[in-house]
Amino acid sequence: MWLFDKDLWIEIFHTLGKNMLRTFLTMLGVIFAMIILVLLLGSANGMSNGFNKLFAGTASNSLFVWGQSTSEPYKGFERGRRIRYKLEDASILKTQIPEIEVLAPRIELGNHRGIVTVYRNGQTSGSAVYGDFPEIDNITKKKLVEGRFLNQTDIEGSKKVCVIGEETYKLLFDKGEKAIGEDIRINGIYFSVVGIYKPNNNINIDGENAVFIPFTTFQKAFNSGDRMGWMAIAVEESTPVPVVEKQIKDILKAKYDIHPDDERAIGSFDLSEIFNNITAFTTVLKGFSFFVGIFTLLAGVIAISNILLITVKERTQEIGVRRALGATPKIVKRQIVVEAIVLTAFAGLVGFAIAVGILSILNAMWGSGDDFPFVKPMISVPQFIISFILMVGLSVLIGLLPANRAVRIKPIDALREE
Repeated sequence: MWLFDKDLWIEIFHTLGKNMLRTFLTMLGVIFAMIILVLLLGSANGMSNGFNKLFAGTASNSLFVWGQSTSEPYKGFERGRRIRYKLEDASILKTQIPEIEVLAPRIELGNHRGIVTVYRNGQTSGSAVYGDFPEIDNITKKKLVEGRFLNQTDIEGSKKVCVIGEETYKLLFDKGEKAIGEDIRINGIYFSVVGIYKPNNNINIDGENAVFIPFTTFQKAFNSGDRMGWMAIAVEESTPVPVVEKQIKDILKAKYDIHPDDERAIGSFDLSEIFNNITAFTTVLKGFSFFVGIFTLLAGVIAISNILLITVKERTQEIGVRRALGATPKIVKRQIVVEAIVLTAFAGLVGFAIAVGILSILNAMWGSGDDFPFVKPMISVPQFIISFILMVGLSVLIGLLPANRAVRIKPIDALREE
């Protein structure tokens, strides 16, 4: 096979080595083009990984539903009626909508994220106090600094336990002081601390200055009866959230005699919109990076073609002698094309190595931080393979131009060249 022809490779490297400076300058265009391509793709991947890290632990296919005031009169009810959900609504929705994976009823002490004064040994903290089920941790994951989160035993036994945020801990306890097993007082009722949490990365839905107690304990301690404040819902990945959101609103409107066209009575927030927008952004960014990088690479490969056209002109006599000695046009063309491939491939690998080094430095500087969304900014193996194949393919196409010019040289004319 011609690829293993030793004489062919000796001749190619001899030709490329005759003018090392020109060969190096020719490769610079491809080297810089590959550096730009890899840096752009690696940075886009790093940003995508950063966003994934940022939202890690938060169910991407989720929404929150709460009651508001009606804006339309309906069935004898005047507008402005406040919609208050009951705990049974969670069971109804779970039963009638199988696409719901997790539904966590929630309630808060006070209204509209009210702040409640929490006491301990003369120290106070203005905190949001939530009644929750353990399922809420499957939707908005909490990073536990110490202890544990609420569990089913707490719910079944209506235990007077709580999980507090880091900010609440700092306000109620001295630095380094043990909190697990200690009591805090909320509205005159004592709760034992079983866990301390901090928000998962930068997703701060409930904040650091919050207190979580079992939903059943909340009902008894604060006499909330069967009232439910709002619902945190995770939908199965294969189902679009807006589809389930509409089903939920239709069921609740029918149950609470809300006008079908009333858009204000039921409030909702689709968290999946944020994730979808970020996914779309990073996809477009990767596509744009690849587009710019490939055209930059094309410019570098064209530079190689131009240099090969010059070398073909300089090697007119050599080509004429080879043709006169029996070299076929196919052999001459193959050598020129292989020269283009060798130049491009070697330059591309050098550029790739330099770019990976730069990305490694960037990852060491910013890849571990929580504030800058830039994690593992590396080009993926499929991206490298596609880029390399395109680069070699372009070099073949571009190499055909000087190769075709070379085979058009007639041996008798080439031998007359001075």
